[in-house]
Amino acid sequence: MTDTRRRVKVYTLNEDRQWDDRGTGHVSSGYVERLKGMSLLVRAESDGSLLLESKINPNTAYQKQQDTLIVWSEAENYDLALSFQEKAGCDEIWEKICQVQGKDPSVDITQDLVDESEEERFDDMSSPGLELPSCELSRLEEIAELVASSLPSPLRREKLALALENEGYIKKLLEIFHVCEDLENTEGLHHLYEIIKGIFLLNRTALFEVMFSEECIMDVIGCLEYDPSLSQSRKHREFLTKTAKFKEVIPISDPELKQKIHQTYRVQYIQDMVLPTPSVFEENMLSTLHSFIFFNKVEIVGMLQEDEKFLTDLFAQLTDEATDEEKRQELVNFLKEFCAFSQTLQPQNRDAFFKTLSNMGILPALEVILGMDDAQVRSAATDIFSYLVEYNPSMVREFVMQEAQQNDDDILLINLIIEHMICDTDPELGGAVQLMGLLRTLVDPENMLATANKTEKTEFLGFFYKHCMHVLTAPLLANTTEEKPSKGALRFKRKIIGLKDEFYNRYIMKSFLFEPVVKAFLSNGSRYNLMNSAIIEMFEFIRVEDIKSLTAHVIENYWKALEDVDYVQTFKGLKLRYEQQRERQDNPKLDSMRSILRNHRYRRDARTLEDEEEMWFNTDEDDMEDGEAVVPPSDKSKNDEDIMDPISKFMERKKFKENEEKEVLLKTNLSGRQSPSFKLSFSSSTKANLTSQSSASNLPGSPGSPGSPGSPGSPGSVSKSTSQTAAITTKGGLVGLVDYPDDDDEDDEESLPLSQKAKLESS
Repeated sequence: MTDTRRRVKVYTLNEDRQWDDRGTGHVSSGYVERLKGMSLLVRAESDGSLLLESKINPNTAYQKQQDTLIVWSEAENYDLALSFQEKAGCDEIWEKICQVQGKDPSVDITQDLVDESEEERFDDMSSPGLELPSCELSRLEEIAELVASSLPSPLRREKLALALENEGYIKKLLEIFHVCEDLENTEGLHHLYEIIKGIFLLNRTALFEVMFSEECIMDVIGCLEYDPSLSQSRKHREFLTKTAKFKEVIPISDPELKQKIHQTYRVQYIQDMVLPTPSVFEENMLSTLHSFIFFNKVEIVGMLQEDEKFLTDLFAQLTDEATDEEKRQELVNFLKEFCAFSQTLQPQNRDAFFKTLSNMGILPALEVILGMDDAQVRSAATDIFSYLVEYNPSMVREFVMQEAQQNDDDILLINLIIEHMICDTDPELGGAVQLMGLLRTLVDPENMLATANKTEKTEFLGFFYKHCMHVLTAPLLANTTEEKPSKGALRFKRKIIGLKDEFYNRYIMKSFLFEPVVKAFLSNGSRYNLMNSAIIEMFEFIRVEDIKSLTAHVIENYWKALEDVDYVQTFKGLKLRYEQQRERQDNPKLDSMRSILRNHRYRRDARTLEDEEEMWFNTDEDDMEDGEAVVPPSDKSKNDEDIMDPISKFMERKKFKENEEKEVLLKTNLSGRQSPSFKLSFSSSTKANLTSQSSASNLPGSPGSPGSPGSPGSPGSVSKSTSQTAAITTKGGLVGLVDYPDDDDEDDEESLPLSQKAKLESS
């Protein structure tokens, strides 16, 4: 059977002056050859590994606190503590420490905490004890001066603390406090304030246990109400007894637990509200007070966890429909405070805490609470849910996936969270922002587990898209009813484009999702407003970031609608990007020659290969028809242009560009070009006018989709009787109403319509 007497938790004090739990094990003492002395050894109860090996140094100051704690400093800024399960074990190890240091085990501290000068040490040795003045009203000033003079010297503080303990002095001081209040003796009350404040700075657990006892704590708080630096006394006792009410939402049968809760609340109140803000010097002198509160909280959480009846009743009443709203609100608020209380615990303690709540059914209970109408209850439940998600998102994911097998999608916990996020009535969207953060944590692949037997990414994301995505996207779908977005759609699309993810880009192109944007832009006309700026900024982003797939899609399908927009250079810049892409695809050698001319080094520009690889990986499987192989342009059979000298080819391209720029400036109408006011038809029957496309991209993937070459009435389907002015020119697999001079070389000039030949000659 395990020896619980020697069972301990090992704590270290971190930089934030908080105790970190280093593990639970069993302590022993013995001689360690490596350390050349008697040492404290703690071995983990889980695997027997060594948690602590600390030599009992003859000059180290060890403190015993609260009968079950031993605290000491190994080195500067490295404090250690052993928290014993039983007092007997603490006493046993304390005797070993005192034996090594030659001390009496009755003391609570074995050494001075700070070294003093030899002169001070000699003076104190000449008077081994400190004699306190008799505790009388007339001598309060003398007592206050003695306390103040002792604080700078660690040895004097030690002697003062021992004197206060041995003579029961604190209780005598509190008796005088009642006399001073009855007599309204303000001067005496001010002296008592200084005395009690000084006793706090002695940093002594034994004194705190007296001061924080049920018998004394309210009188101690009373003494601290009479700060001489304030014109009026504070009313702390009135607040604690009348305003702050302790409610037992579930009766606590253990009187020790109840007393511990009261004590912890009051001591926390003293630290936060009653004591003045400590100076840098005083902060270190209150470390024992911080530790007192911390270990009290650890003890309370542990006692509540072990009380199964208490937790069972709590969750039963939370989910009982018969529980009235006021009672349920109190229960939820208690659970919220209970979870907040646990945040002071260290990881191992917190693990045990949340595992207990999980076993008791906290997640099903939250599901019931979140479905209720009371906004305050739902808000508290959301806070509790946030603690659970921050602690262990995997636990929450596992629960929601399991409940999906039994419940409809509408009542799943995660869908309730999404609905509350969407339907938040707060104008500041405080609750929605909090829920959005929790949802983001749950769907974040970076914190999902990936083991040999469990892949959360696959399982949970598959679950989420099947059971939850329709709830999350419902407002977006509702926003696009009657094929007309009411608000927010442009901003959403801009966010998607901003991701620069080819998966989304392929979907945008396949579904021709730029069509409503271009329609809205043209419908807006020349008005300079927010929508106009937002649409231009979106296309400018595509140009600046050189998103090749979207650039090609926009120019090949919407250039005729946008080419006359000349008050910004965005669309002409997009056209230029597109032409550069085509040049690189048609003649990789040209891109290589540019690199040679730019760098004066005979090496191939790596960007050519990158462009080809990007085109390959960006090609969707849906873009390939049966029996059609997708080959990067550089792999196609070479034509005459590929054999041309790269520099002469470059000059030819430059000449064609200059010709096109002249045509833009002269605004000469090409065959088939429409005037700006009639560029685009907004009726469904002429929708294909906007979505003409290249057969090379073939994005719709179905013969009947808008703009596909084979669909009736689309620009790609031309009868044999089509006039020459509307002739379709084909080059490199492109199909369009109008050919562009810079897309063809001189050998293809014969295929141009007569009207266009004339324009080229005249330019």
